[in-house]
Amino acid sequence: MKFNKRFILSFVAPFMILISAIGLILRDNSRKIFYLPIGLMGISIILEKDIRRRLDRKNILKKIRSYQKIK
Repeated sequence: MKFNKRFILSFVAPFMILISAIGLILRDNSRKIFYLPIGLMGISIILEKDIRRRLDRKNILKKIRSYQKIK
């Protein structure tokens, strides 16, 4: 069974957030700061994908509407 790379990579950002949350909960106070960057990167990846998806959909809708006005 062959897996798509995009399917596997889609789990990277949530996995980063999960690792960060576990590290923040289970580590002692002096080491908790090391888990913040990986959590912030996971969150930023998810937000960036969401914003890009919304902008792409908006652009596609604009193109569809412009073709409808021509007819």
